[in-house]
Amino acid sequence: MMTDPSNPSNSAASPVPGSLATRVRNLVIVLVAVALSTALFLGLRSGTDTSSLAAMAKTATPLETALANGKPSLMEFYADWCTACQAMAKDLHELRQEYDDRINFVMLNVDNSKWLPEMLHYRVDGIPHFVFLDYQGEPLASAIGEQPRPIMAANLEALASGQPLPYLQRRGRSSEVEAPLAPQASDPRSHGAQVVAQ
Repeated sequence: MMTDPSNPSNSAASPVPGSLATRVRNLVIVLVAVALSTALFLGLRSGTDTSSLAAMAKTATPLETALANGKPSLMEFYADWCTACQAMAKDLHELRQEYDDRINFVMLNVDNSKWLPEMLHYRVDGIPHFVFLDYQGEPLASAIGEQPRPIMAANLEALASGQPLPYLQRRGRSSEVEAPLAPQASDPRSHGAQVVAQ
């Protein structure tokens, strides 16, 4: 059976190759594919960022070294799941690059029960919890929760130069820490209640 090209009912049944509708559809598909590819690339790339908590922890100064090498230290209690810790990672990475030759950067993961004595000693009940240690390893000040970069930079500059820290006992947004073990009678926080961030 022959079809009549002038008959509109026959041309509607099969689209003409190269029609405007086909071109627009193909263009939309290409644009969506490019957008998804870009989003996937950027998402994968951010997962391998050197300012990630895991990458920073791998290259952090071990606590034993920091307490023995005669340099002041910034000790950070953190956890991989802590959103405030993750939010500060980029700034801390950049500050570490600036001050690494003068200050030890120590990272202690609160999910590792190895650090329980330090958590109890420094009364860590919310993270991130920062402890500024002098040249002899004695605590000078602490900051709890997400801190603005200018405040951390000012404290690190003062720490590096042996000056009093301008910002002491700062509290910002923090994540609650669940005690990895049940509090013991010698734990100053044990009052028969759960440990919660203030």
